[in-house]
Amino acid sequence: MHDLIQLLPDAIANQIAAGEVVQRPASVVKELMENSIDAGATQIQLIIKDAGKGIVQVIDNGSGMSETDARMCFERHATSKIRKAEDLFRIKTMGFRGEAMASIASVSQVELKTRRPSDELGTHIKIDGSVFKAQENIQSPIGTSIAVKNLFYNIPARRNFLKSNPVEIRHILDEFQRIALAHPEVSFSFIQNEQETYALPTEKLGKRIVDLFGKSYREQLASCEENTNYVSIKGYVGKPEHAKKTRGEQFFFVNDRFIKNSYLNHAVMSAYERLLPDGAFPFYVLFLSIDPQHIDINVHPTKTEIKFDDERSIYAIIQAAVRKTLSIHNLIPSLDFDSNVNFNSPFRAEGRGQEPQSAYTESHKPKAAHDAWKQLYEGLQNNIDAFEQQAPAPQANLFASGINSFDESTTIQSKANAWERGTEINNKLQYIQVLNKYIIVSMSNGALVIDQKRAYQRIMYDQFMENLNRKNGASQQVLFPQLMTINPADQVLLAEIGAEINDLGFRLETNEQGQTHIVGVPTEIGDEDGQSILEGILEQIKHAASDLDVKRSEKIAQSMANRSAIRFQQRALNQEETRSLIEQLFASTNPNFSPNGESISQMMPMASFEGLFS
Repeated sequence: MHDLIQLLPDAIANQIAAGEVVQRPASVVKELMENSIDAGATQIQLIIKDAGKGIVQVIDNGSGMSETDARMCFERHATSKIRKAEDLFRIKTMGFRGEAMASIASVSQVELKTRRPSDELGTHIKIDGSVFKAQENIQSPIGTSIAVKNLFYNIPARRNFLKSNPVEIRHILDEFQRIALAHPEVSFSFIQNEQETYALPTEKLGKRIVDLFGKSYREQLASCEENTNYVSIKGYVGKPEHAKKTRGEQFFFVNDRFIKNSYLNHAVMSAYERLLPDGAFPFYVLFLSIDPQHIDINVHPTKTEIKFDDERSIYAIIQAAVRKTLSIHNLIPSLDFDSNVNFNSPFRAEGRGQEPQSAYTESHKPKAAHDAWKQLYEGLQNNIDAFEQQAPAPQANLFASGINSFDESTTIQSKANAWERGTEINNKLQYIQVLNKYIIVSMSNGALVIDQKRAYQRIMYDQFMENLNRKNGASQQVLFPQLMTINPADQVLLAEIGAEINDLGFRLETNEQGQTHIVGVPTEIGDEDGQSILEGILEQIKHAASDLDVKRSEKIAQSMANRSAIRFQQRALNQEETRSLIEQLFASTNPNFSPNGESISQMMPMASFEGLFS
């Protein structure tokens, strides 16, 4: 029999390794920029074409490489960072595994130009799918330029798994922002498709944050610093009133390396306890400086996960540092969080005892609220039957057509008709608004209490979903075009959802300078600020990792409904408006729950009232 086990060729082994290291163009950006940081560069330029699928090029003014090093860096497990296993616990550089360049070269076409300050000539190397095509001496500036072209050109199946250009650009922007945050002492520029997205000079951390995420962040930054013998912490945390609904700009850096750690995130969230509503997330950029002997960064090829030898102490120190900052700055929230679209969420903040769940699954909705709506019509049918022979047939309910069945025995259509006829001819049925927030409907066996704002959320959500499905949202022109002041990452996301927001009724125009103006808004939003609503939509979908099963159109409609319903949170309604609200709610796709998964109504049986006086 023939032997079965054989040694894989280097090219195949490198492609297998590339599956872990190079997942998408953003992975190439991360590896190349970190190499520039390790080379001591003070100026780094990132050039992207076709969302990184065409070219990813990084140019720096670092130390450069010799002719031999330039060739050796593409060999697997070739690295200048470590010599023996013990060095893994003394690492202060970004890279050390010696896999990245070999993996990148195995799935792309690479062109390298590099020169050290002491060399008169530089080195030029071309590689095509791990195969060296050319090497020569050339004139080149000090530093290194690496261009990675046609990523995954030799693995078509892998290339087909890449997402759309806007999605891939967002991932690239994430990596760029993390590295730029970690090194404010380095100047960065980012050029995509020959247009400059970022030009970041050398600056302090606070200014770098503002330049990356927008001028609005200047108002919410609070300096956080703590020094101990074990770890030192510095950075900024956001004021509670600026917290967002989504887990957006939250960054941990350990020895200037970006990491992901839910345990440490819980430490920050616990420091904000009672300062934030459920489902709200603060901004923070925190740098931890610790002796490398106390951490293990060799956990995953992407190097975004690390282990601490005393994670509990790290947790306690972070929690204490953030609490001290909040106390010193007296950052008690002064805004009404209920009035912010970002906080209308069914999700619990991380670390508060519940895992995020989708708000749109039908299986989680309690049966009690479903039965409450059924009880609303108990007692109505007898009165209706008594008049049915003599009462004229009413007009069809405008909101009752084309709606799914409510339960197995009775359809929405029949109940809507019953409701309309009952309200016209049953003088005993009463409803009243209370505290400008709730509507109480009187019934023979008790009362149904309806949350006014949540009811409008459901009604508006259905309207926006219909606009998105039919692609015919009505628009009203604004008197003065409004300039959109958003950061480049949000600008990319806005372009990605351009078709959906146009279907809703937004009208945007972009001038020659690349500035976007709002020239039209949906008629349903009333006097609401167009940019605020669009910002809410962007936040709704930007970091929605916990509800991937929810369609993007549903996220957009949910955000629109939340913002549009704010004006009904505490508003007096006349009898006609109250009745119209009840009718539209009953005819909606789900009268029991808001699009956020919150109960719209609660049934109060007669016994509850009688118990008050017993």
